[in-house]
Amino acid sequence: MNSLLNIDFSSRRILLALGVGFALLNAYALSREIYLFSLLPAAIVVAYLAIYHPRYVLLIIVFATPLSVNLEELNELGGIGIYLPTEPLLFGLMLLYFFKILMGYKERKELLNHPLSVAIIFSLLWIAITSITSTQPIVSFKFFLARMWFITVMYFMINQFFSNEKFIRRFVWLYLIAMCIVICYTVVQHAGRQFDETSAHWVMYPFFKDHTSYGALIALFYPMVVILFLRAKFLSLQHVLLSIMVFIFSVGLVLSYTRAAWVSLLGAAGVYLLIRFRVDFKIVALGAVMITGLFFAFEDQIMHDLQKNDQDSSGDFKEHVQSISNVSSDASNLERLNRWSSAIRMFQEKPFFGFGPGTYMFEYATYQVSADKTIISTNQADGGNAHSEYLGPLSESGLIGALSMLAIFIISLYTGIKLYYQLNHSPYLRDLVMAIVLGLVTYYLHGILNNYLDTDKASVPIWGMMSILVAIHIYHRSAGDQRNLQQSRAVSSK
Repeated sequence: MNSLLNIDFSSRRILLALGVGFALLNAYALSREIYLFSLLPAAIVVAYLAIYHPRYVLLIIVFATPLSVNLEELNELGGIGIYLPTEPLLFGLMLLYFFKILMGYKERKELLNHPLSVAIIFSLLWIAITSITSTQPIVSFKFFLARMWFITVMYFMINQFFSNEKFIRRFVWLYLIAMCIVICYTVVQHAGRQFDETSAHWVMYPFFKDHTSYGALIALFYPMVVILFLRAKFLSLQHVLLSIMVFIFSVGLVLSYTRAAWVSLLGAAGVYLLIRFRVDFKIVALGAVMITGLFFAFEDQIMHDLQKNDQDSSGDFKEHVQSISNVSSDASNLERLNRWSSAIRMFQEKPFFGFGPGTYMFEYATYQVSADKTIISTNQADGGNAHSEYLGPLSESGLIGALSMLAIFIISLYTGIKLYYQLNHSPYLRDLVMAIVLGLVTYYLHGILNNYLDTDKASVPIWGMMSILVAIHIYHRSAGDQRNLQQSRAVSSK
């Protein structure tokens, strides 16, 4: 007993000495305006959790994502800003994951062999190849590294923890709560400016760069909030909380003035009806082909009619909706057409390897033509990207790069829809899968007009949602999977 007391007393003395030493060093660092040194204790705690309890760090990342802040000044180092605190944590977990693999850890074959995983791995490999052939290799390898830490951590590493249904619930709730905080902050900022349309473009700063990414993420989780609300027990605490969330998300969605987000939710509603009534996929595919064919057959007439619409973006919601199809005078719409045209010209010049991942914003200027330019066109790298999750990869990684992304999107939806029809034994997971599928649909539709997968705001939830679908497919698909589920829970609890 005495020895134990001595050890305890000795440990206290060491801790006291370390505490005093840190306080003195921190005081010196502050006097030199070195403020990051103050974060050392938090960094030590996070490092401990990452090594021994990584699931807690993963949940911290999920909650911190909507609240993360981008260090804009790092754009000078290659155009890939660092989001704090999420991306340093993702990078650290990626290194830890690779270290575990080097030490003998083997990922589940069911995960690695899943069609969605195969598509994702192929996409990563192609990004790596086109980074080597890139016109700006440093920019491309930074892009590749960022994509790696998003996918490695939020798709592969996190997957085993999704074997536990409680972890899935925590993932969803933490992101929803953090997003509610951002929306409330934004609405308060907006209210101070009389809710005018102009300030709606930036009042979500510093959490979101602009209203389009903000609206896209609200739309991504809007089906989740609504479905969870509809399935909650009436007047229970969860029902009340979710009713408040539905209200907050609805207000945020409307006041975001993000037309693409509104349209994407209409598209998701249409997909819900197709899934709910089990419309044959062949009929849907045939209809899509027919609509596409009719568009190209009557392209000139359609464009002529669209050009008659001269309603610009407006603070009036009716006029703002009308401006969606204005390709005659709305600067935002016209600039998108300019960026898309530039991306296509870039693809035509380098159709196989492209210019390199992440290089569009540095290369597109010379592919603009004067007839396409608008009052907001720029030749500088700060002008943004291709505004498309499809044309961006097409110009940067060629046809194979674009098709690989399209394959990921299609396989994720196919996996989710198939799961929805199979999960008869679990109403909660069935509804969750529907919410994820509809949320992904909103983003894939939004991706026609914008692209955000190079940011943590979109990458963390989207790769995470895909991982949830695969985890449900592996661990929860049928009531007979209990043995695998129990084994996986034992692994995730370590």
